[in-house]
Amino acid sequence: MRVTLNCDMGESFGLYRMGDDHGMMPLIDVANVACGFHGSDPDHMRATVKLAKQHGVKVGAHPSLPDLQGFGRREMKMGREEMANCIIYQIGALQGFLRAEGMELHHIKPHGSLYGMAARQEAIAHAVCDAADVFRVPLFGMTGTLHEEIYALRGHSFIPEFYCDLDYRPDGSLIVTREHEAKDPAEMAARCVRAIRENLGTATDGSTFPTRCETICVHSDTPNAVDIARAVRAVVAE
Repeated sequence: MRVTLNCDMGESFGLYRMGDDHGMMPLIDVANVACGFHGSDPDHMRATVKLAKQHGVKVGAHPSLPDLQGFGRREMKMGREEMANCIIYQIGALQGFLRAEGMELHHIKPHGSLYGMAARQEAIAHAVCDAADVFRVPLFGMTGTLHEEIYALRGHSFIPEFYCDLDYRPDGSLIVTREHEAKDPAEMAARCVRAIRENLGTATDGSTFPTRCETICVHSDTPNAVDIARAVRAVVAE
C-alpha cells in the first residue's frame, strides 16, 4: 500500500488566517478539513473543499471539541452521547459542502485534544465510533492506542498515521503542543523513512518505539509546513 501524505487544514476563521493551505494542497493526498468548532467557518470550509477538488485531493472531516478560542487543544469533560452528537454535527456540515462540490467524504480524523482523549478514554473512542457509524468511512488514528483497539472492535476501517512535525515520548505517545514549532525537514523525512521501512518511531530521547504508518500527517500551522511536506513527499515517492 502506498503511504499517503495528509494535512490538517482549512482552519482559518473570518479574517484570521491559519496555515498555508494553498502552498500545502499540491503536495498532499488527503486534506483533514476543520469543521467549525476549533477553526474554520462556512466560507472557509467551502473554499477548502473547492481547493481540494481543484488539486484532486481527497477530503476527510477533522471534528474537534467545541473550543474555538483554544483551537481545540484544551481537554473538556463531555459524556459519550454529547461527544458523539458534537462530532456528527460537525461532519454533517462538511458533508453538505462536499455534496455541493460533487465530492465524497473520505475519512474522519478527530482533532487536537479530542484525538488524544480518544486514544486514552474508552468512552470517547466509542463516541467517535458512534459518529462514524452514521457516515461509514475509515478513521485515522494512532497505532498502539484505543484508536486501533476500539475502532477495529466496532468494525471500522482503521488507517494508522505517523506525525512528521510533532515529537513523541519514549512510550510512543504524542506530544501535542498549543503552538507547533518549525522542524528540520531532512530530519523529519528521515523519521518518516524509519517509520515506513522499519515500523519504528523516534522519541525525544533518541530511543525508538513500534509504530505503523499508512499515512503521514503534517500540520498546516507548523511554521515551515511546506518545506517539511516537500521533503516528506520526496521520500514517500521513493
